[in-house]
Amino acid sequence: MEIGIIGTGDMGKKLARESAVLGYRVNCTDRLEKIEGLRKELVHPGIYVLDDGHAVSRRSDITFYLVETENIERVVAQYGRSTKKDAIVSSGTSVMGPAVAAFDKYLDPDVNIINWHWLFGPSVNPQGQITAMVNNRNTDSAYLMAKEIFESFKTKIVELPSYQIHDKITADTQAVTHVGLESMGTAWKNAGTYPWENSAYVGGIDNVKILLCLRLYSGKSHVYSGLAIQNPYAREEIMQYAQSESGLFKLMIQEKEHEFRSRIERAGDSVFKNGNSQILLDDKIMSEFSLGLSNDRKPNSHLSLLSMVDSWYKLGINPYENMICQTPLFRLRLGIVECLFRNPDLLEESIKAALFDKSIRGDDLEFHTAVREWSTVIGHGDVAGYKTKFEDTRRFFEPRLEEGKKKSDGLISMLS
Repeated sequence: MEIGIIGTGDMGKKLARESAVLGYRVNCTDRLEKIEGLRKELVHPGIYVLDDGHAVSRRSDITFYLVETENIERVVAQYGRSTKKDAIVSSGTSVMGPAVAAFDKYLDPDVNIINWHWLFGPSVNPQGQITAMVNNRNTDSAYLMAKEIFESFKTKIVELPSYQIHDKITADTQAVTHVGLESMGTAWKNAGTYPWENSAYVGGIDNVKILLCLRLYSGKSHVYSGLAIQNPYAREEIMQYAQSESGLFKLMIQEKEHEFRSRIERAGDSVFKNGNSQILLDDKIMSEFSLGLSNDRKPNSHLSLLSMVDSWYKLGINPYENMICQTPLFRLRLGIVECLFRNPDLLEESIKAALFDKSIRGDDLEFHTAVREWSTVIGHGDVAGYKTKFEDTRRFFEPRLEEGKKKSDGLISMLS
């Protein structure tokens, strides 16, 4: 059995190494200027770095296209016709729609299309994590072979009936999660302050917020822009998040207490109705993952989390129904939302801070502005603008990105 990988970035390298350890022959490639570097980096008796995608496609029994979503059609058009007869082809990105369209357009009818998506990042141990598997077109034997390969990584296989359902669930779990974290990071960058040096961001929920923000910005911008811009469901949900945040922020600065409380109560009752709660996190766990030096905490509004629940309510999304395709980021984000809404005292503290604490109003204004900036870039489909914005914020947090990623790996491992 030979596995092919076209696009050997962080996730491609992870798949190559994991596959080789399991005894598969791995044929991989990337852009010409990266080939020699890959040959030095991927030193393993089972891994072969080939000259181009034609060489990979001609001999591999299953070929994964792990390229940026905005480039998938161009790359499939270039190498798709070289695919081995009766082989399996799969994408591996969080948005399947563009890949399926490219496969249908450029692959011969005797090629099987079975999409695959590891719902975790390259630094996470695959065992126990979730793999989404979507049948597009195949023979029964090809499907069984693909499933056997996917199962060999010891992940939890979730079989979905269509790529549209996958993309909708992915939008539900990731789109608002990502834009909330991106906006927090940009707000802190624009304010010129590191959150671990601010007493408004000390303790349980804020420890996790900071770690998730650092984890996101330790990744590559195209991973997130592909989902936000290329997934039509994601754009709609991000626009709603921006509207929810703006609506709540206006009520806060006008100190319209009754309307603000009513809106939060309606959203919370809807999302957490019928006892919805998985108790994903607790204070003891969260307190172990601080990047700060002080345990003195002052209240903050948790505007990013209140906006998330309001947007779920407006969109009619039940986050618990999407746990079937959860990512570590979504699981932790939902966990801190739960911690806020299932703790009446903490929720009351946040509501009062949002409405009446002028000392944090500047931080809330920075967050409000950042949400507007991100939603505008995404709404315009501006991939270059997205990358610029992402990299600007990434540079601000650069000194602690690796530490944040390692700590978040530890938190994810503990929860797993």
